[in-house]
Formats: sequence, C-alpha cells, structure tokens
Amino acid sequence: MTGSATDGEAPAVDAVSCSGLRYSFGETRAVDGLDLTVRDGECFGLLGPNGAGKTTAIRCMTTLLPVPASLVHVFGHDAAREPMAVRRLLGYVPQQLSADAGLTGRENVALFARVFDVPRRERARRVGQALAAVGLTAAADRLAQTYSGGMVRRLELAQALVSAPRLLILDEPTIGLDPIARTNVWEHINAVRAATGMTVLVTTHYMDEADQYCDRVALMHRGRVRALGTPAELRRGLKDRLGTDGPLPTLEDVFRDVAGSGLDDQSGDFRNVRSTRRTASRVG
Repeated sequence: MTGSATDGEAPAVDAVSCSGLRYSFGETRAVDGLDLTVRDGECFGLLGPNGAGKTTAIRCMTTLLPVPASLVHVFGHDAAREPMAVRRLLGYVPQQLSADAGLTGRENVALFARVFDVPRRERARRVGQALAAVGLTAAADRLAQTYSGGMVRRLELAQALVSAPRLLILDEPTIGLDPIARTNVWEHINAVRAATGMTVLVTTHYMDEADQYCDRVALMHRGRVRALGTPAELRRGLKDRLGTDGPLPTLEDVFRDVAGSGLDDQSGDFRNVRSTRRTASRVG
C-alpha cells in the first residue's frame, strides 16, 4: 500500500489498494480475491466484460457495499473502519444517470455540494468552478432536462468534482455518447487532472479510450484481475505470446484474448485454443 521514503520524505500512499477482496450476492461470487493497486495521480482503467465484477469492486471501494476490515484502502484509510474519511476523498460518477431533470445545472451541482458538506461560505464559488471545469457555465441556469446526453454526463462530472476529490471514480462515463461528446468529456477530465493532480479510476467498454487516456489498465474476468500493465505493455505481451509477424495487436485484441478464452484455469482447453487462433488471425 505504501512506497519507500527517501531523504526524509513521507512515504507515498497509493490512491486505492485492494487485497484479496471478495464479495458475493447470494451464491454468486462477483469479486473473487481481487488484488489491485491504483497509484496516486494516475488514470487507471478497470476493464472487463459485463459481469466481470468491475462495478461491484467500485462499490466496495466507495463504501457503498460493506467489506471486512483491511481489504480496501483509499489513500491509506480503511474503507471498513473509516468510511466517512474515504467518502470525503471521493468523487463518483455511476453508470446510472444521477442528475435531476427538474433542476437547473447549477442547482444539481449545489445539491451535491451540500451532500458532500462543502462549507456554506464556499459553495457558490465551488459550484461555479465545477461548472466551469466541464464547460457548462453558459448552460448552468437551464433545466437539466434540456441538456444533451453529453451535457448531462458533464453535469454529473461537475457534481463529482464540486467536493474537490483526490480520487475521481467513473463507471462507464461515456456510455451511449457519440464520438464528439466522448472526446469532450475526456478533454474536461484531463484538464481537471492537469490542474489538480487528481487520480482517476475509470471503467469503460471503449478500448480506444482506455488505450489513449489510461496510464495503466487492469483486465478483470470472473472477479479477478487477469492482465495488468500499460496499454502498450499488454499489446506487446500479446504479440510476443502469439509469435506473429503482423502489426501490433490492439487493446481490443487483448480484451478478447482475456475475456474470450473463458479463463477456466484449464490450460489447453478447446475454447482457449480457439480464442487464441482467432486473435492470431486478426493480428498476423
């Protein structure tokens, strides 16, 4: 969870650390021994097919689901023992829309400022800053029901940013958006990161986003991390494993290789061989 200190400096603390995290819904094990570290200041992509356990893991990190002590830490705070301390460090944009269509953009963000206990004397300024950060100042006093899909997603981003979080968690923030709106959302995320040094943990099914914007990615399948590294490392690793002379695989090829094989921990099974051959034919 922590790095080594040098020359009297305080040791670095990871933004998120999960160790052996498990979570079940009845008989279904959604997260199965998850080991994961997100470094302070990085943009980290948590990828995987539907049902891989990504959203459940995020809900454990954000204290929305209860976990035993010592399994999840956020900037050194135990999510089980210090849930309020963890929540004060987070901004969270869930998959489901969270903006109230009957409120203006400014009112939506102000509501979150109150929920996150932003001091009253600072609220107006912080709300204005959050709206400006996502390019919604001009539309701030319009009802959210008049916003486009991309504007609503940016409004939700402003809601998450109003508390000045150290860690921003985004669960499929650009799902359903057109390419221009997707790029617009990411431009605003990156602008805030550049200005504040904020850590970002994002899930997405758009492999081009993960490849372009994430410093490192983890591919989850059946509740565990099955591949971890920079996008370039994962693409090179697949190419080396396949032994092809063709172009470098894409991150989507890596995704297909990990998620499409079944990963039953039974080397040599037919499904695994078939998936590997399909990937090899695409890249070489």
